[in-house]
Amino acid sequence: MNSKVKTAINNSIAVESSRIAPAVLALLIGAFLLIGVGFAHSNTVHNAAHDARHAFAFPCH
Repeated sequence: MNSKVKTAINNSIAVESSRIAPAVLALLIGAFLLIGVGFAHSNTVHNAAHDARHAFAFPCH
């Protein structure tokens, strides 16, 4: 392979890896909001998460 092809491949890998971290972080935050907050002791927070789950047709009970 010539150096231009190697550079193009390395650049595309760098772009893909730079997109993975924010996507994983967004998934973790979303999972915490939908699942973790649902078990919170505060009724207001629990009810808000519960209503959000129902709004997205997410089974919760």
